Amino acid sequence: MFDRLKKVFSSPGAPEIAMPAKTPENPFAQWAALQGLSYQAVADGKGFAMNGLMAGKAWKLERGSSTREYIHGEELKARAELQVNEDVVVLVINRALKEGLEKSAYQMYTDTLQTTADPKLPEEMRWLSIYEEVGWSALSAAFWQRYAVLADDRHHAETLIDANLAALLMSWPIPAPDAQVPFIVMLLRGKAYLRMQYRPADLPTLAHAALIFTAVCESALDGLSTDISI
Repeated sequence: MFDRLKKVFSSPGAPEIAMPAKTPENPFAQWAALQGLSYQAVADGKGFAMNGLMAGKAWKLERGSSTREYIHGEELKARAELQVNEDVVVLVINRALKEGLEKSAYQMYTDTLQTTADPKLPEEMRWLSIYEEVGWSALSAAFWQRYAVLADDRHHAETLIDANLAALLMSWPIPAPDAQVPFIVMLLRGKAYLRMQYRPADLPTLAHAALIFTAVCESALDGLSTDISI
C-alpha cells in the first residue's frame, strides 16, 4: 500500500499537494518563553501581558495603550509583588519628565481660573511634591543629567541603585529611547513598578526594560526587605 502511494506522489503527472504556509513566530512570545514567562495576547493584536515568578514573587510585564497623559502612544508597564519594607520609597524618573510634571503642577496651582483639582492629575505629580530629590557622588554626572532620584531616605536610594542598575539605566540598546522618552521605575508600598513610553517599540527595548525592572526587584529583595538604619 505504502509503495503504491509513493509511486503516485513521485510520478511525473502526480498533482502537487499544497502545504500550509507556516505562521510567522511571534518574537515577543518566543522571548517570553525563553524567560520562563507566560504570554497572553490582547484583542487589539499589539498588546500583551507576560507573567512570571522571580525569587518566588509574582511579576507582570504589559504592553498596551497609554494610561497616562504624559505618555503618548504605547506604554510598557511592569509590577512585582515584592513584599519588601513598605516604608521605603525610591523613584527614578527621567529628568525631562520630572521637569515637565513640575511645570504642569506649577501651571495648575497658579491658574486663577481653575478652582478644582484636575481629576486627571497623575499621582506621579503628587510624589514629586512629597519626596525630595537625592543624589550622591558615586554615580556619574551623565546619570544625573538624564535621571532624577526621589526617596524617603537617600540611604534607601543608594541601596537600591547599585552599580549594576545604574549601568543598565545608562546602556539602552541602539536604537535607544532618548533622554526625553518618559520613564519611571519605583519602589513603593512594598512593590516595584515600571512605566515608560514604548519607543522604539521593538523587542530589544522591551527586553532591556525588563532587565532594568528585574534588577530593581533583585536589589530591593537583597537590601530592602527589612528596615535599614543609617
